[in-house]
Amino acid sequence: MILSLLKILAFVAVIMAATFGATLLLDMDGSATIDIGGKAASFSVIEMVVGLIILVALVWLTFKLIGLAVAAFKFLNGDETAISRYFSRNRERKGFEALSEGMMALASGEGRLAMAKANRAEKFLERPELTNLLTAQAAELAGDRKTAEQTYRKLLEDDKTRFVGVRGIMKQKLEEGDTDTALLLAEKAFAIKPKHVETQDTLLRLQAESSDWKGARATLSAKLKTGQLPRNVHKRRDAVLALSEAKGVFEDGQTAEAQDAAIEANRMSPDLIPAAVMAAETYIEKNNARAAARVLKKAWDVSPHPDLAATFAAIAPDETPTARLKRFRALTKLQSSSPETKMLLAELNIAAEDFPEARRAITELVAETPTSRNLTIMAAIERGEGSDDAVVRGWLTKALTAARGPQWICDNCQHIHPAWAPVCSNCSGFDTLSWREPPKGEVAMPSGVEMLPLIVGQISAPVANSEDEIVEAEIFEDTSDAQEET
Repeated sequence: MILSLLKILAFVAVIMAATFGATLLLDMDGSATIDIGGKAASFSVIEMVVGLIILVALVWLTFKLIGLAVAAFKFLNGDETAISRYFSRNRERKGFEALSEGMMALASGEGRLAMAKANRAEKFLERPELTNLLTAQAAELAGDRKTAEQTYRKLLEDDKTRFVGVRGIMKQKLEEGDTDTALLLAEKAFAIKPKHVETQDTLLRLQAESSDWKGARATLSAKLKTGQLPRNVHKRRDAVLALSEAKGVFEDGQTAEAQDAAIEANRMSPDLIPAAVMAAETYIEKNNARAAARVLKKAWDVSPHPDLAATFAAIAPDETPTARLKRFRALTKLQSSSPETKMLLAELNIAAEDFPEARRAITELVAETPTSRNLTIMAAIERGEGSDDAVVRGWLTKALTAARGPQWICDNCQHIHPAWAPVCSNCSGFDTLSWREPPKGEVAMPSGVEMLPLIVGQISAPVANSEDEIVEAEIFEDTSDAQEET
């Protein structure tokens, strides 16, 4: 309000000053005579002032017209001028509008529309580092893989966009199943941006799938150095890779190197069951039973597993069942409440023909968490105590429909594996296998069930009147064969 009032007062003051000045000029006496073309022209003071003003205006207008002519010449010559900047801003505005519309179309799933907007944006902007990426992603969305690959290859020509181009082609090769080319591209992308998390993970997975354990360990170390991986997780996964590398060296016939690598893998992650087994086997070959037992007990205390017990038995393969039961006390006193420990005790007592003690070890487990394995052990106990075939057959029938017990299961896809592996064979996940209960309905038997004799003696296979009786006969024959081999 006050500002508006001040403006009005200032305007009135200017008008009054101009009026006062004009009045003074009109009241002034005198004139000036100017000779124009041989003729004398007389001008009053006011006329001279008006003429001066008109002259200044004409001079200013002349300079403006000259500047406009020069600018037009420069514009036509291709030089940057205010006119060219105006048209450039206009083109840039239209280009960014098309780019924005293309990004919205891409987010909406309209691939063809996004490609059209990207072409329009390129026409106005002439900035391929922006529009090519939109074109490539839109072509992928529209299913035009050829255009997408061609556009990604254009991005390789510029240092600023080379990583994006390599990554885009790499993802295409992965979708096509060309893992060899994808691995080479992942290595190139990793060299360009070693801190890129997705590239690190992709390279690590591809190296693990191709059994390039040495390269995978280098990639894993890079993840640790860049802060993308916790130290404890790195230690565990490095142990997995070291174990896999040891197995590869062993397959190549380099036994000494494989043994050292297995011991190193166990040192890095003592709770890794396959590493503990392989390290213990290495110590057994070196006749170092004490070190083998120490490794196995340490792993058993973390996670009891049949493979650990089987390797512990291999330390003294020729001992009597009674001596074995006594030696295994160093293992069974650890994790005494574990189902695996209870089943191990039952199996050991069955082998020693102490069936009442075997029953005491497993009765509670069978009642609370029946599985195919502990029910089969109970059938063996009944068989050893001389129970009727009908009783034994009843336990085996229960075993057919019971849960299978812990197995190696992928945490990503829930795929069940018969043995541990560093990479899931179904989803290619790295270090995703864990020893746990499978989902309901799975029927695969766990590995390591045959580690010790489960059933003593043999009965003749009955005439198969049904599918269940056929399976029961196979169970008796398999377990009897396992006892003979042991």
